[in-house]
Amino acid sequence: MRIASGRRDDDFEISVIPLIDVMLTLLMFFVLSTTFVEHSRMKVTLPEAASSDRQQDDQAPLLIVIDREGRYYLDNNEVLNSGLDTLKEAIARSAGDDRQRPVALRADAQTPHQAVVTAMDALGSLGFTRLSIATTPAERPDTP
Repeated sequence: MRIASGRRDDDFEISVIPLIDVMLTLLMFFVLSTTFVEHSRMKVTLPEAASSDRQQDDQAPLLIVIDREGRYYLDNNEVLNSGLDTLKEAIARSAGDDRQRPVALRADAQTPHQAVVTAMDALGSLGFTRLSIATTPAERPDTP
């Protein structure tokens, strides 16, 4: 004799949609809250100079970094195309209308000379006159 013949066995299901929603929310939180440090992978070995002439300035300089392969970085943002026109547009966008802003040029010691000249040409054609080239102090031999 079957008493509960009208009842069906309920199948249990685990819904994964709320789990996917939580995981996507966590993923977005971690992606948006993570700081990406680009300048840590830029390895620039500055050339050496025997004398150092440091000028103190109140205004933060516009920083242009040129790595060993000749790629340009403006304030730690890479300029994708290394052409003169693209570099000029990126400098103008980054500096705005302030042409009296000091510019610090940090080029790797192994950078092709043409990359440095291209950066200086772009700065000169835009009207920048306050340019400094970053170097490291040269090691002096100990003389008694």
